[in-house]
Amino acid sequence: MTFMVQNYHGYESNILFFDQSFISRCPIFGKLSKKNIRMASLVDQGIELPLMEAFYTLQGEGYHKGGAAYFIRIGGCDVGCHWCDVKESWDPKLHPATAIDKIISNAKDYSDTVVVTGGEPLMWDMQPLTAGLKDKSMNVHIETSGAYPVSGIWDWFCLSPKKNKLPLEAAYLRADELKVIVHNKDDFRFAEEQAELVSAECKLYLQPEWSNRDKMIPMMVDYVMKYPKWKVSLQTHKYLNIP
Repeated sequence: MTFMVQNYHGYESNILFFDQSFISRCPIFGKLSKKNIRMASLVDQGIELPLMEAFYTLQGEGYHKGGAAYFIRIGGCDVGCHWCDVKESWDPKLHPATAIDKIISNAKDYSDTVVVTGGEPLMWDMQPLTAGLKDKSMNVHIETSGAYPVSGIWDWFCLSPKKNKLPLEAAYLRADELKVIVHNKDDFRFAEEQAELVSAECKLYLQPEWSNRDKMIPMMVDYVMKYPKWKVSLQTHKYLNIP
């Protein structure tokens, strides 16, 4: 008999195959219940995901702003943006492992467009979730830092790169939309570096970091007028006081 104990971000154990006799002799396995082993396996396979929240609202940012969409926020992120407005999403252990069948069923009740966000959703295998959503004929979007391997089937791929953990090459190649958060002047330099790495068809957006928006918006207006390949993205959902 063989046990498979799998590691996924924030949960217990390591990916290895062990013989039953080895497990019985190894003290570390005494700390892992069968429930934890099973949960690790299901989440690692993408059959369950650490769901922080899900809600129906208007898309507030970027290319699709103003359109209705069902948001699925997946827990877990180690990118560590100091200005992140959902830091409660960082620790995946705080969010229940939820069956993707339930997530998909709930989404279909509300909208034909789904936005998968986080946290950092690409920390997990997105293939099972997105395949299930596509089976329901849904439009599936993602918002990601691109810092983890790309998985899943996406109709729209919004890449929001971060300086402290840069995207992988596959994320640049897949990006339909590049959205750079502008917290200070150096972020304009960073934005230009990132724009060199995406395709010519990729839509380019600069978005002010919310707490510093009054300072950065005038600079952004001037910058976009000087370099019109860029557009300004605002967090309109915050102005509308909706999720």
